[in-house]
Amino acid sequence: MAHRWKNNLTMSDVTPRDTYLNRRRFLAATAALGVAAGAGPAQASAAKLKPNSWQEITNYNNFYEFGTGKEDPAAYAGALTTSPWAVTIDGMVERPGAFDMDDILAAMTIESRIYRLRCVEAWSMVVPWNGFELADLLAMAGVRPEARYVRFETLYRPEEMRGQRYPIVEWPYVEGLRLDEAMHPLTIMATGLYDKPLPNQNGAPLRLVVPWKYGFKSIKSVVRITLTDTQPRGTWEKSLPNEYGFYSNVNPNVDHPRWSQASERRIGGGLFAKKVPTLMFNGYEKDVAHMYQGMDLAKYY
Repeated sequence: MAHRWKNNLTMSDVTPRDTYLNRRRFLAATAALGVAAGAGPAQASAAKLKPNSWQEITNYNNFYEFGTGKEDPAAYAGALTTSPWAVTIDGMVERPGAFDMDDILAAMTIESRIYRLRCVEAWSMVVPWNGFELADLLAMAGVRPEARYVRFETLYRPEEMRGQRYPIVEWPYVEGLRLDEAMHPLTIMATGLYDKPLPNQNGAPLRLVVPWKYGFKSIKSVVRITLTDTQPRGTWEKSLPNEYGFYSNVNPNVDHPRWSQASERRIGGGLFAKKVPTLMFNGYEKDVAHMYQGMDLAKYY
């Protein structure tokens, strides 16, 4: 596309692989010791992080389709069949249909995108994704002018996704974006991590990544994308609307009802790492703030 996003992060900023995937043990140990490190002064967004391992990336995930435990996805996601795979694009599009994953990949330019990731649970990291811009995928189906929103849906296959056998949340998992958010060049569909195919527990074979929003907005194992003129309600928005809004933009000035969002713990900084201030829009303010000009971001959280 004509206007590609320019990245200012490098591999030296990337959360080490072991740390990314093993953050459950890190956070559990921190909680057990009662660590209460205060936030330091404002820092540059390109603070250096220590290396970590692939083991940590793939063994600590929130993917309730495989269970509520952080290690459940790694333990059980191997049961998921990811090939063949198709993504249905329907609703307000010119060419609705089921698009085969192989055909999608053949039509796309796969890029490396090093993005910050900020979890709603107040930890953060930097992840090198491989993928393509969502706008390019939507172009395959042809977005009609009346479309205003994009609804995403995760695979529903309880025989392989054991967590779906229980009413943890309403299945299948659903998320949504405004059309301008979906078409923004920062918004990608990830197909890999660290130049390797995306592991099942991380959302294989195709997941959304929206780096200025809390991580749960980046829906995994996507099978349906629907263009609509009606604002969709995400799974967590429906389950706990006072805690999880439609936008879920990273905002240090708007706390979660049960904890502060003003600071975050950078995974990879060691057990006693101090918290650092959370950046507005997760550090992408100059790229995305214009989309929310004039909005009350405490009301539209």
